[in-house]
Amino acid sequence: MMTQEIIFAGFGGQGILSMGKFLAFGGMDVDMNVSWCPSYGPEMRGGTANCSVIVSDEEIGAPIITAPDTLVVMNRPSLDKFESTVKPGGLIILDSNLVTRDVKRDDVTVIRIPAQDEAGAIGSVKIANMVLLGALVEKTQIISEEALLAALKGHGKEAFFEMNKKAIDKGVEYAKKEAVMA
Repeated sequence: MMTQEIIFAGFGGQGILSMGKFLAFGGMDVDMNVSWCPSYGPEMRGGTANCSVIVSDEEIGAPIITAPDTLVVMNRPSLDKFESTVKPGGLIILDSNLVTRDVKRDDVTVIRIPAQDEAGAIGSVKIANMVLLGALVEKTQIISEEALLAALKGHGKEAFFEMNKKAIDKGVEYAKKEAVMA
């Protein structure tokens, strides 16, 4: 049985909901069961945003996640809010350019990626979310990188595909070398 419950969290406008959506599309495209539940403040851009994604090869009972397997965070308030909810043995992937403190727990794996810097080097800080998403699929193996890229091609903007692919590849690279216990 393969099930991954993931919370993506950060500020509105960072592509938090998009990360979740592309992962969900990727799962659907390879016949997995998925759920995608967005949550955001009335501000949208600049307010907090998060989404819960479940990808499973079994039926999903409820879309509510209380103890995620994985947390992907792009700001400190999101780490403050969700860090304690991650299952022991779980995974936290964070943008070390924006999350200004260390993870306090020692029972989770942490991947720190300077996603803003990496995305900027590729061509736009707007794709920092894709760097983190690349690390997620590499580390969890819930869907393949190929399935994620196919979802981006099928459901994303063609103009951004090559840049997004580079960002995902960069995240995969980080996941291969950076995964250490907190």
